[in-house]
Amino acid sequence: MDFENIKVAVLIPCYNEGTTVGRVVEEFARYMPEADIYVYDNNSTDRTAEVARAAGAIVRTERMQGKGYVVRRMFSDIEADFYILIDGDETYEAEAAPKLLALAYENGLDMVNGARVTDRKAAYRLGHVLGNRMLTGLVTMIFGRRLSDMLSGYRVFSKRFVKSFPALSQGFETETEFTIHALELGLPVGEMKTAYVERPPGSVSKLSTYKDGIRILCTIIQIVKLEKPFMLFSSVAFVLFMLGIVLGIPVVSFYLRHGLVPRLPTALLATALVLLSFLSFVCGLILDTIAIARKEQKRLTYLSYPAVFSDKH
Repeated sequence: MDFENIKVAVLIPCYNEGTTVGRVVEEFARYMPEADIYVYDNNSTDRTAEVARAAGAIVRTERMQGKGYVVRRMFSDIEADFYILIDGDETYEAEAAPKLLALAYENGLDMVNGARVTDRKAAYRLGHVLGNRMLTGLVTMIFGRRLSDMLSGYRVFSKRFVKSFPALSQGFETETEFTIHALELGLPVGEMKTAYVERPPGSVSKLSTYKDGIRILCTIIQIVKLEKPFMLFSSVAFVLFMLGIVLGIPVVSFYLRHGLVPRLPTALLATALVLLSFLSFVCGLILDTIAIARKEQKRLTYLSYPAVFSDKH
């Protein structure tokens, strides 16, 4: 497909990927010759920047440590009609890039996700598979199901998506933010299966199964608090109310029969829990109003950029 009429940027965030980034840049230059290829070095201690520059990439630096900071800087600095985000570890297939871009361009999609498919155990550790399924299931339950691989690092974005994306996270949680941003605003998204392989010898993963999994889970909770506060605070209110009722019924029942309050601390605790439940419910209502205003602002920012798509759309 001919992409001469649109400006495409390939974004490669890197931290100590000197053994692989050169081949990643070369492969994308081969399959996406019309695209500008950017490598943002995130305080690497190896030859990442030097190798990327020698391979033909535009190399820049982000001093704040973490993939989220790099993505935020990339999205702020670079102007294009479509953006292809890819990790610099040589685990994703560059050959799929034109197909992912064509899917976005021809169908007017704001995000196309490269869902990872592999038959190699070394590529996708069991802990990562289970964690991905659990976190994807949690986001699906809250925001709806439209993607099967929420944590994929291979995506195509429209300019509208990139410039309206809030980018709040610091590290690998940014993939979660991508998905929730698209689902919450109801943006047109797509997904395509792409091959995924293990890292080549000498390349080391920066992802920690448990540490980053917990950070991603905390990010989901934080986003739920920001985007769906009524759901969160009303759930907390319900739990507090039921605890208060369970603790209070025996005390009230005894009082009605004997005219005495046998367990004053329990009675006070039950009363406090019921009051806290009402307070939590009211907080949810107030924060929900603020969340709607924030959502409207993001939507207006999104609409301020013109759509770019094929005439066939």
